[in-house]
Amino acid sequence: MSDVQRDAHSDPRPGFLDLLHAQRVWDVELPVFAPDTAPAAPLPLFHAWFAGAVAAGQVEPHTMSLATADEAGRPDVRTVMLHDADERGWHFATHRTSAKGRQLTARPHAALGFYWPAQGRQVRVRGRVTACTPAESSADLHARSTGALASALVGRQSEVLGSYEELGRASDAARQRARAEPDAEVASWTRYVVEPQEVEFFQGDAGRRHVRLRYRRRTDGTDDWERELLWP
Repeated sequence: MSDVQRDAHSDPRPGFLDLLHAQRVWDVELPVFAPDTAPAAPLPLFHAWFAGAVAAGQVEPHTMSLATADEAGRPDVRTVMLHDADERGWHFATHRTSAKGRQLTARPHAALGFYWPAQGRQVRVRGRVTACTPAESSADLHARSTGALASALVGRQSEVLGSYEELGRASDAARQRARAEPDAEVASWTRYVVEPQEVEFFQGDAGRRHVRLRYRRRTDGTDDWERELLWP
């Protein structure tokens, strides 16, 4: 057996663990977060932290983890793009016929997670999910690029794919249509809003004295929030 063959059949874990344990966390100067200066509501702080992540050079700060649960209550997670964050909540979009779309129909609650290692920051959002109107969903789709429209026109997200060649043919046809019909509609495309009940801001600290500030919406019928610190 050649050395290459022996390497291919050897246990990869020791090399993996050496590589894993050699990784550093937050090998940058981290900002200081004073929770007593935080605003009364989470949205302004999210906007400020997002701008800070962009200024710090964070790659793709607009991506986030979206966690849902299927009909049996089993968790599922994937990375999606943030489309907006306003007084209604945190927005994203997908096909309602996709796996996450079907899960949200069955269990309309979700959690979001942002991680910005350039500043050692995380933001977590939990709440009920509401589908936007067809008009809002259509406007969301057509505000995006030709490539995004072409991808939406392909559809069939999460379905089993017979071959990569099949995807290529469908993608080529969809791109041609997107160029010829930039106003083409995709009935399944849906914009969703996570209406926050809890929003947590995590500021990492090199000494592991992390700051965690959680906002929780009051249950007295007002739009007010209560703030509380959490042990790291």
